[in-house]
Amino acid sequence: MVPLLLVLLLVLILAGAGFALKILWWVALAVLVLWLIGFVARPKGSSGRWYRW
Repeated sequence: MVPLLLVLLLVLILAGAGFALKILWWVALAVLVLWLIGFVARPKGSSGRWYRW
């Protein structure tokens, strides 16, 4: 019974980690798209940077 529970716990941990990593990939992709849009649509009179930091 204990080995079965350990295997089930391992499967749950790996599935949760896979879901979290997939979410992080989507967040990274969204940030990249926003950065590219900001880079293309920057104000014409500025010194080149559209962000303040």
